[in-house]
Amino acid sequence: MKTQTIEREDFAPAGVIELRRYRLQPGTRETLIKLFDREFIEPQEEAGMRVIAQFRDLDDPDCFVWLRGFEDMEKRRKALGTFYAGPVWARHKHEANGTMVNSDNVLLLRPASAQATLFPVRKTRPPRTAGGDRTGLVIATIAYLAPRKEADFAGFFRQSVEPLLAETGATVLAALVPERSENTFPRLPVREGETVFVWLSIFPDQERYADHLEALNASRTWIEDIRPELDRRVSRPNEVSRLVPTARSLLQWD
Repeated sequence: MKTQTIEREDFAPAGVIELRRYRLQPGTRETLIKLFDREFIEPQEEAGMRVIAQFRDLDDPDCFVWLRGFEDMEKRRKALGTFYAGPVWARHKHEANGTMVNSDNVLLLRPASAQATLFPVRKTRPPRTAGGDRTGLVIATIAYLAPRKEADFAGFFRQSVEPLLAETGATVLAALVPERSENTFPRLPVREGETVFVWLSIFPDQERYADHLEALNASRTWIEDIRPELDRRVSRPNEVSRLVPTARSLLQWD
């Protein structure tokens, strides 16, 4: 089974990535998505960041997941300061915050290596009036590791795991490790002190994802070599999320 090629026009900033997961008040996710996609994307990008993707979690109706990127930590500080002190956030913050139970489940990440794939995205974003979902299913996997073992895991992933994922039908969008710098915008808390390895893969739909899992679980290399080594390296079971991009997300399966 081979992966399908995605036509790529641009790439997200390569320095710092936030993976943000919001716990929402029951029944408010669509309200937040409509507000976010209509009001918050362009002003954030004008402030100097890149809104990479926004998602509905298929397994958690009260969860909103999104990704944004920055060139580096100093530009992150300036961009966030500009946006959160600006008129758009001031005008809409009460409506946005009213949908949330918490918004501090945030991993501050960077590319796992200079060779790591990092979020191929499209330059052209659908209009503010766009609704519904975009095509594709994104699988976000968070592996929890022993302290300071992310570099070792990154090498193992690049050499052994990613090739088998590709062989069984997954297209890896990004491989990420913790950004260890001090949070330059403490007004927005992040999860500090954790050692994780995060990868995101995309599939055309849930059926192709199921085919991938079936092929992976039929692979002797996976069963006898890679899966036992993965289990040995992690400190608890991987956290896996099935995510569908919202209408204005830049990630799309073609």
